[in-house]
This record gives sequence, structure tokens and C-alpha cells, in this order.
Amino acid sequence: MNEKNKNLGLAIVKKNQLLNQVYENTFSAFNIFKTKAKNIISELANEHSAKDFLFSDKGEFEFDIRFGTDVLIFSMHTNVFEFSRLHEVMKLPYIKEDKERSFCGVINIYNFLADSFDYRREDDLGYLIGRVFINRDNHYFIEGKREIGLLYSNFNTAKINEEAIENIICSAMEYANNFDLLTPPFEEVKVITAGQILALPTHRKQITAKRLGFEFKQDTE
Repeated sequence: MNEKNKNLGLAIVKKNQLLNQVYENTFSAFNIFKTKAKNIISELANEHSAKDFLFSDKGEFEFDIRFGTDVLIFSMHTNVFEFSRLHEVMKLPYIKEDKERSFCGVINIYNFLADSFDYRREDDLGYLIGRVFINRDNHYFIEGKREIGLLYSNFNTAKINEEAIENIICSAMEYANNFDLLTPPFEEVKVITAGQILALPTHRKQITAKRLGFEFKQDTE
């Protein structure tokens, strides 16, 4: 084998080892998310009404928790990502010292209305309220609503662990609970087709979301 091909092979193996390490870290963290979420919901169900607090395991890479009128879906992406060169995280000394630290696995947190699933309103909208990035060093940060976000400036010191994960779950639940369903603007809902009236039961006639038709401040910052 010539030197060029040998070097290419070594580069591929090294990259694959990096990606596997990031994946394993993220998958391990996701399983802690799953265990912690199940325990939190179980404790709340025992303390309050069991029907108001539910945990559902959807497989290796997804689970959801229901509390009151909300659902949080936690979903791990099976791929590893790197940030754009323009992303603020790439300016950190922590990343500049070792570019491999910028490769991250991702756990997404979505908020939906429980009724969207109970009444099979397939066109209802959910919101990505946070995504957790975890790298080779088991360091993490969160992009999302400021109530659950962790500034990427802490990326060099913040380690993902059971305490951090429990805080993320509880903060996400608190955010969803305080993120209320508002009446959409009249102009957004004043028109409906005859087909919708004839084909759908009353509770499925219109798209529902917590901020349908509204643009709220955090999303424009």
C-alpha cells in the first residue's frame, strides 16, 4: 500500500473512532435521561394523580413524558454533527485548542399538547424547546429557550451527569407548563373548508398549537 492510501486509511479509522466515542457518550446520556424521566414521573404520579403523569418508552432513541396537558418528547439523533464555522461555539478557546471537541451528538426535546395525540390531530404543531449537544469529553451545552438553555461559553466546564440531566428534564417540564395555549388571531382561523367540516370530527377541524399565528420574542432573538 502506498503512503497516500495508508494515511487515508489511518485518517478514516481515527475519524470513525471519534464519531463512535461521541455516539457512545450521547447514547449513555440518553439512557440516563430515560431513567431519570421515568423516576421523576413516577414520583409525581405517586404524589398526585397517576393519570396526570405518564412515561412512555418508544424504543432505543425516543421516549415521552406526559404531565397535565403537555407532552415532552425526548429524541436522540443517531448521527454525530459538527457545527458550522460561523457558529459561536467554534470561537471558543476550548474548541480552537482541539477541533475534535466540536463533534457532538444531539438529544432533541419537543413540546406538544397531549390532546394532539389523544385526538389524533396530525396537523397540530409542536415546538423544539431545547437540544442537548454532547461531545467526546462528555461536555455539553443546550440550545433552546432561555429557561432551559445553558450558554455555550460553559461548554469547556459543563459535564453531562445525572444531576445535570435531572435539572434539564425539570426545567423543560417547568417551561412547558408555563408555556400556555393562547387563542390564535381571528384572521388565522376565520376560514375553513366544507371538506374539513364534512370529513373531520369537531376536535380535528383546525390546527392547534400553543402559539399558532404568533411570533414570540425568544424566537426572534
